[in-house]
Amino acid sequence: MRAAFAIGVAAILMAPAQAQETDPHLWLEEVLSPRALEWVGARNAESTQTLTGLDQYRALQPAIKGVLDAPGRIPAVDTQGKWLYNFWRDPQHPRGIWRRTTMAHYRAAAPQWDTVIDVDRLAEDEKENWVWGGVQCLEPAAQRCLVSLTRGGGDSHVVREFDVPSRRFVEGGFALPEAKGSLAWIDIDRVFVDTDFGPGSMTQSGYPRIVKEWRRGTPLTSAKTVFEGSEGDTSANAWKDFTPGHEREYVIRRPTFFTNELFVREQGVLKKIDKPDDAEAYTIGDQLMIELRSDWRVGGKVYLQGSLLAMPYRAFQRGARSFDVLFVPTPTSSLQSVVALRDAIVLVEMDNVRGKVEELVHRGGAWQRRAVATPSFGTVAVTALDGPRSNQYFLTVGGFLQPSTLMLARAGSDQRTQLKSMPAYFDARAYKVEQWHARADDGTQVPYFVVMRKDVRFDGSNPTLLYGYGGFELTMRPSYSGVLGKAWLERGGVYVLANIRGGGEFGPRWHNAALKERRQVSYSDFIRVAEDLIARKVTTPRHLGIMGGSLGGMLVSVAMLQRPDLYNAVVSQVPLTDMRRYHKLLAGASWIDEYGDPDVPAQWEYISKYSPYHNVDAGKHYPAILYTSSTRDDRVHPAHARKMVARMREQGHSVLYWENTDGGHGGAVNNDQQAQLLGMVYAFLWDRLGAQ
Repeated sequence: MRAAFAIGVAAILMAPAQAQETDPHLWLEEVLSPRALEWVGARNAESTQTLTGLDQYRALQPAIKGVLDAPGRIPAVDTQGKWLYNFWRDPQHPRGIWRRTTMAHYRAAAPQWDTVIDVDRLAEDEKENWVWGGVQCLEPAAQRCLVSLTRGGGDSHVVREFDVPSRRFVEGGFALPEAKGSLAWIDIDRVFVDTDFGPGSMTQSGYPRIVKEWRRGTPLTSAKTVFEGSEGDTSANAWKDFTPGHEREYVIRRPTFFTNELFVREQGVLKKIDKPDDAEAYTIGDQLMIELRSDWRVGGKVYLQGSLLAMPYRAFQRGARSFDVLFVPTPTSSLQSVVALRDAIVLVEMDNVRGKVEELVHRGGAWQRRAVATPSFGTVAVTALDGPRSNQYFLTVGGFLQPSTLMLARAGSDQRTQLKSMPAYFDARAYKVEQWHARADDGTQVPYFVVMRKDVRFDGSNPTLLYGYGGFELTMRPSYSGVLGKAWLERGGVYVLANIRGGGEFGPRWHNAALKERRQVSYSDFIRVAEDLIARKVTTPRHLGIMGGSLGGMLVSVAMLQRPDLYNAVVSQVPLTDMRRYHKLLAGASWIDEYGDPDVPAQWEYISKYSPYHNVDAGKHYPAILYTSSTRDDRVHPAHARKMVARMREQGHSVLYWENTDGGHGGAVNNDQQAQLLGMVYAFLWDRLGAQ
């Protein structure tokens, strides 16, 4: 798993850590200081007046809002017992409702839903700005659930025990105050808890490092310590696998973002799984699964990076090391996810950035394999219908031009039942998708997708939007977006998705190619894609815009600074920019494995060459840029965007900034906010890239 961690909002209200005295914009790190908020208010007023005043905004915002509010979206469900649960937002429920139905009703075009929690009503009753944060129910009956709620959409949350039959929060039940932490069921009277237990209980990255067992009816202060990591770790937490006949309790310590130690608790004793530190391990039934991020020499054999290994768990714990190899990557393929069913596992793979699915069954001491047919140029996703209690699973397929379709499949069968399909928000018949490659500096072929009209003219006149990410082994997949179709494609735009190194499109090796001192590889790949689009006469710098968020927000900032001649518009959303201080802000310390440590002179040497905040040049002309962020983002500090904008403004560059006061790292918490944000983004792009 590759989750981007966060710490609580409370932490961002404190004064900033010790910093270089040469930073004149350090005060913008004080998120809620009157001076900083006054500055944000002034920037928001400028951007709102400029962007909402455009004709493009007045046309785009209602169209985008219509897509976001459309009733035809597929309600994603999670099975608990006989019920299928779903969280849903619409114009009548802007904060959302947690609801449930049965499979029989779910198959209908208009299912009958039973509302369990109405977040809008809860927020009104409790006079809180509640945003849904998720839920975990005690298996298998799901009568009691642990509900997470956030204030304003940040990653920090409160957790409260909820009784489903009575539709009430349990008085005196398990509850955690707002913090970065979690509860996980052990049984009806016990939970694992990791949270802020007081001074010294959190890591330098701002996550819990101590896991305890908390018993019902006792104060949190009496919870018994199960595991304690170090302050230099990234995090620690615990959970229980409720698979019938294979119930196990786990504790995981993450010393760094890409390393972990996994322990199984048996009779109260923690037993470590003897695996490579950078490998992921888990059990499926009686099998231990290990996903390798590096080559592993064990038992006289070498298992290759990116492989999936399996062997009986008990045999492994007794010292056996003879694995079955369930997946081996090729130069163009990678493993994306593994889904456990009752009698089978499903592998979701990527082959040349196209989805592929295989089913595996362990029978008679050997693994049997069958391919599952999926569309080309598409993305596939698999989720178990009822985890290890059923052999049925949900199969979702879609692509740039194919609205997502949800089907019910069964392991071992080619028959599928279509359950839901998204409506088409734009007429896709006029468009086509092609996959091209740009030649990187070292000769590597970097793939990218191009979505365009079938009658497109390669004369350099096409408004083109290039999107990228390139980090944390995350894969950029083809996907259907009604907003993109209405706001960009229908108006004559070309959309490009770059699969640059640093991502997970080709597994760990593709990611490792852009780690730390090799980070420039990712930026150079992105620039080569832009150059390739221009060389093919799809577009010209006058009509080329780039966009990215979070790490991708830094990507487009760097691309702008290094090659300002290639673009005419840049949208950088919730970005990192100050790489001298990123590890001192919020969750930044947990990302040192990705970027490097700026406090180490040799590492700051290469980080400093691309850190956007330190490379803005008053003597250069940059394309117009729009930065967006959120006051409530407790993952990537809003000061990254604030300070970058302040520096560019003082140098006289054309820059706009808009900061939502809600929204967390996603930038918005409801459809109204999302429509406003996206309306401004696309209006900005069309104003800069459209015909003139």
